[in-house]
Amino acid sequence: MTSTADVVITNAKVFTSDKDNLWAEAVAIKDNRIVFTGKTGDVTPYIDSATKVIDGQGRTLTAGFIDSHFHLLWGAISMGGAQLYDAQNIEDVKNILQTFEKENKTNAWVEGRGIKYNIINNRKELDEIIPDKPVYINAYDGHTSWANTKALEMAGILNSGEAPGNGVIVRDENGIATGELRETAMGLVDDLIPEPSDERKRELLLRTIKDINAKGVTSVHNMNGDMQELSVYAALEDANEMTLRVYVPYHILPETTEEMLSEAAEMAKVQGEFARGGAAKFFMDGVWESYTALNIEPYADNAEAKPDGIYSLEHFTRMAKLCDQMGLQVFVHCCGDAAVKRTLDGYESIQKSNGKRDSRHRVEHIEVIHPDDIPRFKQLGVLPSMQTSHAPFSIGEGDVWPTRVGKQRWHLSFAWRDIKNAGNDIAFGSDWPVAPYDVMINLHVGMNREKWSPNDPDQTLTLEECIIGYTRDAAYAEFKENEKGQIKVGYLADLVLFSHDLFALDKKDILQAKPILTIVDGKIAFEA
Repeated sequence: MTSTADVVITNAKVFTSDKDNLWAEAVAIKDNRIVFTGKTGDVTPYIDSATKVIDGQGRTLTAGFIDSHFHLLWGAISMGGAQLYDAQNIEDVKNILQTFEKENKTNAWVEGRGIKYNIINNRKELDEIIPDKPVYINAYDGHTSWANTKALEMAGILNSGEAPGNGVIVRDENGIATGELRETAMGLVDDLIPEPSDERKRELLLRTIKDINAKGVTSVHNMNGDMQELSVYAALEDANEMTLRVYVPYHILPETTEEMLSEAAEMAKVQGEFARGGAAKFFMDGVWESYTALNIEPYADNAEAKPDGIYSLEHFTRMAKLCDQMGLQVFVHCCGDAAVKRTLDGYESIQKSNGKRDSRHRVEHIEVIHPDDIPRFKQLGVLPSMQTSHAPFSIGEGDVWPTRVGKQRWHLSFAWRDIKNAGNDIAFGSDWPVAPYDVMINLHVGMNREKWSPNDPDQTLTLEECIIGYTRDAAYAEFKENEKGQIKVGYLADLVLFSHDLFALDKKDILQAKPILTIVDGKIAFEA
């Protein structure tokens, strides 16, 4: 006998991401699972007077989007500072920071987040905006910051001092700090800023999760974490306040010892419906914008910039090998082509010593790749995880990224199509707060990114490929392909209904659409 459903969606254009049954018209949900997919006329037995019936009106329904590269708690906390993402010039920065300071007079610091490169040049510009408080603003990518004189003095680095690790304190010809801090040098100032209270963190986190759901995202792979952060999400799950599934790796730093990996093992034991561990995250390099990406050939606009990378091949292989022996999945941040190559070399070495298993180790970002390394992903069973919004949409945007890389590497940049055509399934995401988690923006860039030169290959993707990369392939990239990422009987009821039939829109009009209903674990988490 058919059990009646709690929720039924009818008359929709259901893109299931299930390769054996790609399209449907109706979906039925009981508790937190999908119990029916098929034609609208066949779903009637699942409906009774208590069933909530939603008419899809021919609009697209997909599995909930899984953002495969995210910084949830860090990003949520940053929402408590001044938001500089839309600032186009120094006047915009002035208005945003001064408004924030007036509205937060009791704050000892003025913090900003999301500024583009080449807007702020030195500490004196920040001094003129806020003269009597320490000011610290972070670039949109999180790899460079700028501080005013007061903040640098408080950190003791205005006139002297060394940066830790791969950090850089940019200094002028007289040895005075300009205010620009790269990579680990940022911590010299950032660590001085008082953390918000636990109550404030919780407030910002819940508010952020609500908005994430409103953008159609139901799961994220968190790219920095430890047991303390995982416990925050687990506590929300215990309180029945979690509406976002979070996969949390243990963040391994250059100073992490072998003994400290026991924390990653403890995190792997946490396997909740919404919060779980089981992975480890490394940074092999920085980013192109701050001259810290690890490259095979020199920077196009600064031949003197020769970063070494964060890990030597020996150091990375030794630590990642231990993670692999513990059964952990490994994620590695790689923006430069030499970083990708070094990481793949490490994975290859680990396979030879530990033996090949279904590890699904990953390379994150892959902003530039050497052609010889593209087939190695498939050969090694390594998964590419990429973020479409990292790519400057057009050369006319004035982004510093194409200048750093140089025309000689443009054809190897954000090579989604080349990597896909080599037989690889790409897990897509945003890297929020580096880029927006709005799925429509990320679909738009993936489908419509312009060539920077007429001779560049077309690296764009189809709508179907983008959605599958955000659903089925993203679930596979976290070992959950039998639980979510598809609209399939028995799978978790994480779904998104859009305002349009996405497949009927011209690809250049995709931004006209937006999520209007998000269901997480069988319950409505957002409704427009």
